[in-house]
Amino acid sequence: MKMNRFYLFLITFMIAGTVFAKGKTNKPVEVPERVITVDFNQVKGPLNTMFKECVGAGRANEGLRADWQQQLAVVQKECGFKYIRMHGLLTDDMAVYREDRNGNPEYNYMYIDVLFDYLQSIGMKPFVELGFMPSALASGNKTIFWWRGNVTPPKDYEKWEALIRNLTQHWTERYGEKEVKTWYFEVWNEPNLSPGFWSGTQADYFKLYAYSAKAIKSVNPAYRVGGPGTAGAAWESEMIDFCAKNNHPIDFISTHSYGVKQGFLDEHGNSGTVLSKDPMSVSGDVLQSRKEIAASTMPNLELHYTEWSASYTPADPIHDSYHEAAYILEKIKQVGDAANSMSYWVFTDVFEESGPRFTPFHGGFGLLNTQGIAKPAFYAYQYLNKLQNTELVNADSRSWASKDDKGNVQLLLWDFTNTHPGDSVNNQVYYIRDLPSKSKGKIKVDLSNIPEGNYALEVYQIGYRCNDAFSTYLAMGKPSQLTKTQVEQIKRQNDGSPVAKEIIAIKPGAPFTKELDIRENDVFFINLIRL
Repeated sequence: MKMNRFYLFLITFMIAGTVFAKGKTNKPVEVPERVITVDFNQVKGPLNTMFKECVGAGRANEGLRADWQQQLAVVQKECGFKYIRMHGLLTDDMAVYREDRNGNPEYNYMYIDVLFDYLQSIGMKPFVELGFMPSALASGNKTIFWWRGNVTPPKDYEKWEALIRNLTQHWTERYGEKEVKTWYFEVWNEPNLSPGFWSGTQADYFKLYAYSAKAIKSVNPAYRVGGPGTAGAAWESEMIDFCAKNNHPIDFISTHSYGVKQGFLDEHGNSGTVLSKDPMSVSGDVLQSRKEIAASTMPNLELHYTEWSASYTPADPIHDSYHEAAYILEKIKQVGDAANSMSYWVFTDVFEESGPRFTPFHGGFGLLNTQGIAKPAFYAYQYLNKLQNTELVNADSRSWASKDDKGNVQLLLWDFTNTHPGDSVNNQVYYIRDLPSKSKGKIKVDLSNIPEGNYALEVYQIGYRCNDAFSTYLAMGKPSQLTKTQVEQIKRQNDGSPVAKEIIAIKPGAPFTKELDIRENDVFFINLIRL
């Protein structure tokens, strides 16, 4: 079925320069043909792989679950992520801290060890988020989420410092100084969202940061610490100024951005979100953050966007939609080299901020749903990971071209069209619909100076009803629970297989050309494997 659909969709015929469509007046309207021209010998340089430096997860305790670990192994293998960041490392369900009857601290890292040992076993590293507050150390009882992360400042900052120092020493002993030097330590999460994530003031957060940084650097001055991990690219300049004026160490700036218009915190998805029409949403924040750092007294600080996605709520159906795949690629391309990492939030729908979810597709953040079904967003990252280390010069703004030292060539291209109608409709109403994509004309791919020889050509695709699990789910009638057979069916129909494969011959001096019909928010990955 998939092969037949591809050949119907990919009817190839050579045309000079334009294709025609009918407008509202029923007259032919010229649609310029998009041409991607790449020369195998024109090298831009090493491919910037900041997109796979880090990925997010909900909370640390979820990382003790078998299904979470199984899904992370798949995502790491297919998408190549190096680091993972999560909330709740110090929350009570990780059993890290308590005090005896005399108020003396007692530490326990057994649960953290199980989690971090697992990360090490699959070749991943922690991007350590220090939070939330153990209740025995907390100054209040304000919590967030179903799992009750305490968001109050410590009742005793010196006890907090001692905990962070002891934990850092424990990691050094367990994993070695050389390994821990490669980690990142981020202090707290979104302290500017008060009282949601932090019941204190900005000054209270800066105090927490100072004690945390002191603790970490006391174990090893080379360990990397930063913050403020804010929502909406906030407090960056203030953070740098605070550290500079008070001689506190800082190695990186971290913050977050999402592509919807209003709000910052809505774990239940009740307020409604609207995808921004700003073509530089998210990416504009990243570019501005880099400018702020460059203009500061610490212009060489690393910049890490430790959360980002189209929407900040785990109840937004855009996360399940095929639109998300093109959105991801569009934003990463726009960011360029402005960020050292862009950590997609998150890798799995095993995610319980608002409690366990009751339906298989509920707008969850994940690249995979709770049953491990790959969403279009997963394939976007899989395609990015298929790009090789050498990037080729390419003037097209919505594609990457790369090659490896064996002569294999890759081209990742997409259309991004924001079809959202605007303020009158929430994402929660719009993206749960069946949304057929419209034609965007043709793309002509012209790859010149490829070494002669035989190649295996593979073409992969994401788009409406192509590696689009949510559309398959809609066609099933949106069952509230999936049977084992239904899960297998959705996976089988959206398994990421090439939509076309053939053997081609590249003759001396002859370019490789391919013409594709492309629809709104289609993504293609073309792989030429030298035989």
